[in-house]
Amino acid sequence: MKVRSLISGFVLLMLLSTAALASDIGKIFPSEKYYMIDKVTGVPVTVLTGSQTNDMKLYPTHPQWTSDGKYIIFRSSDRSSDGNGQAFAVNEITGDIIQLTDGEGTGTGSLNVARLSNKLYFFRKTDGRKTLIELNLDSLLKDSFAKTVKDKSAYEREITDLPDNLIESGGFSLDADETFAYVGVKRVGAKNEYEGDDSQYRIKQVPSGLRAIDLKTGKISTIIDVPFTMGHVQANPFVKGEILYCQETGGDAPQRMWIVNADGTGNRPLYEENSNDWVTHEAWVDKDNVYFLIMGHLPRLRAKPSGLFRINVRTNELQSLGQLDYGSGFWHCGGTSDGKWATVDNFEGEVYLVNCLTGERHLLTANHVMKPDHTHPSFSPDNKRVLIQSGCVSDGEKLDLMIINIPGYVYK
Repeated sequence: MKVRSLISGFVLLMLLSTAALASDIGKIFPSEKYYMIDKVTGVPVTVLTGSQTNDMKLYPTHPQWTSDGKYIIFRSSDRSSDGNGQAFAVNEITGDIIQLTDGEGTGTGSLNVARLSNKLYFFRKTDGRKTLIELNLDSLLKDSFAKTVKDKSAYEREITDLPDNLIESGGFSLDADETFAYVGVKRVGAKNEYEGDDSQYRIKQVPSGLRAIDLKTGKISTIIDVPFTMGHVQANPFVKGEILYCQETGGDAPQRMWIVNADGTGNRPLYEENSNDWVTHEAWVDKDNVYFLIMGHLPRLRAKPSGLFRINVRTNELQSLGQLDYGSGFWHCGGTSDGKWATVDNFEGEVYLVNCLTGERHLLTANHVMKPDHTHPSFSPDNKRVLIQSGCVSDGEKLDLMIINIPGYVYK
């Protein structure tokens, strides 16, 4: 009886140990896809994730679709069985959802989908290490559907670790030819050395910088250091070695947008601001142009032009692309690489399509609550659909991924 009890206890211990070590990478969730009609615009909306979990798109400055166009990469804070935020892929056609990462420390806040190959890059924090990981999506997805998933080491390549004295600040971005990652960093325990009134900022201003990581060798080199907090790092997706970044304050920066070459030369403000400008949410559109917003959510900001703007990084030519004449005005933006279309949201949970050649505006969808986060609209690679995240189904409790097909009449 004692022997049997010992054996039973040993078997139970082994089962518990196996369960603890079990991996959920490659786990397939059944489709949650369904359709609804926007009550305001009458436009069909495809909902890709159910409101039982909090599923968020990637930030709109970065690619959303895999390079083969089959999957949308997203992050979820509560879908994984291990209780940690993880990366997932959803097939836009079938609705199948596949878990891509598991375990502690997955840096879901700055997932980078490669444009030139089916790879995903992210940082993982484990035992004090901050490791840049390359994930081979082709191999993992193939094995997932074949039910032959291996250990995560079969799909992941560790590129390098950040030095102990640096942490991420402002995310990271892949160079146009995807040979380098450009990473925003700040020093661990850095003290405020910014020469200005730090009390007006929601985010503490500390010395930060940009580092380049060779994705083949893992070598880390310094691009530039700045006296303020680094934010919104975006490599030009069309021109090698050109990086857009911002002073991240959580509010109105004295000079928001900056641009620099990957060798550290040419660092300069992009759109030099005055005290009446509240600039935010810049994004590359094509090889020469950046879209950005000058906020108009306060009466004093409407005393001069506000809304969506285009600036040419070669000539500094500035073009106003319009503003709403009600409510808070435009807030986040994205654009098509042909320079024709922009998609913009506002505080009221509406998403507009803007024809940048004619100035025409079309309300695509509305009532998206803007809780627990904003819609952050992004165009599909073929420029025919807009991807958003929305809290409307759960009344602001959870976010769902949604696709809005641009109506045919808009293109006429």
